[in-house]
Amino acid sequence: MKALVWDGNEASVRKHPEPQLRTEDEAIVSVSLAGVCATDLEITRGYMDYRGVLGHEFVGRVETGPADWLGARVVGEINVACGDCEVCAAGNPRHCPTRSVIGIQNHDGVFAERVSIPVSNLHRVPDDVPDEAAVFTEPLAAAFEILEQVSIAPDTPCLVFGDGRLGQLISQVLATTGARVTTVGRHRNKLDMLAARGIATLTQDEFEASPLRAPVVVEATGTAVGFTRAMAATSPRGTLVLKSTVADAPALDLAPLVIHEINVVGSRCGPFPPALGALASGTVDVTDLVSARFPLSRAADALAHARTPGVLKVLIEPPAQ
Repeated sequence: MKALVWDGNEASVRKHPEPQLRTEDEAIVSVSLAGVCATDLEITRGYMDYRGVLGHEFVGRVETGPADWLGARVVGEINVACGDCEVCAAGNPRHCPTRSVIGIQNHDGVFAERVSIPVSNLHRVPDDVPDEAAVFTEPLAAAFEILEQVSIAPDTPCLVFGDGRLGQLISQVLATTGARVTTVGRHRNKLDMLAARGIATLTQDEFEASPLRAPVVVEATGTAVGFTRAMAATSPRGTLVLKSTVADAPALDLAPLVIHEINVVGSRCGPFPPALGALASGTVDVTDLVSARFPLSRAADALAHARTPGVLKVLIEPPAQ
C-alpha cells in the first residue's frame, strides 16, 4: 500500500507493508480521511524521535476484523495499551507504560491506505456525522479532556491562547460550560470565526496592550514561548492547562508558579463519546475549519501546507478502496 513515511530526515509517500492483524481483537481499517495535527509537524522536527507512517486523526471503515465490526464507519483512540499492567487495571490505559501511540510512538499511523488498530480503540460514527466532521473527533476529544480535568462553573473567566486548529475546538468546548471564554490569537480571520460563535477574542497585540488574567488559562499556541505568556496570564491560585507539544522549548523561569501558587495541568488525549455527541448535535461546529484537502499521493505537500501561517485543518484523502 501507499503511505506517508517519516524516516528521520524526510516525509515521503512510498510503498509500505500492509498492516497485519496481530491478535483476534484487532481490525484493519481502510482510511477515508485523515487530519494533519501540530504533533505531526513537531515529529518532523524531532519530537518523540519517531520513525514510521505519520498521522493519528482519522475516520475510516473496518475492512478486516471481528464480524460485528465489519463495514463499520469508525474513528479511533490513539493509545494502544497492553491491557494487563497495574496502570491499565486502574482504568488509565492512555498512560500504560508500555503503550504504543498511533503515528507517534512504535505504531504506524493513518496517513496511509490502511491501518491496524485494536477494536477496543474504535468508536462507531453516528450516521448523521459526515466524514469531514468525524475526522475531528480525536482533537475534539482532546479539548473535552480539559472538562475531565478541571471543574469549570458557568460564568468562569477563561483565557485560551491559540487560534489554530486545537485552540478553535478548545474555545468552543469551554463555551459549552457557560464560561466566559476569551481567545487570544495572532490571526484576525481565525478569531473572527470564533467571534461569529459568540466567543470573545483578542489579537496578541490587543492582549499585550491591555493584559488580562483569568482563573483558568489554556495554552494551545503550539509555540515554545506560549507557556511563559500563559503563565503570566493565570490568576494567583488559578489553573494553567498545557496542550502544546513542541520539539524545542525556551529556558523557563518557573518561580511564578510557586509565587502565585498556580496549578499546572498537562492535558493530552480525551474521551471520544462526548466529542462524537457534540459533532452529532452541532454543539461544536467544525464546518469551516478545513483549509485544504490533499490526496494521499500529495501528503508531503499537505504537511508543508499545514505549516503555512493562517492555515487551519488540512485533510489527507487516500484513494477509495
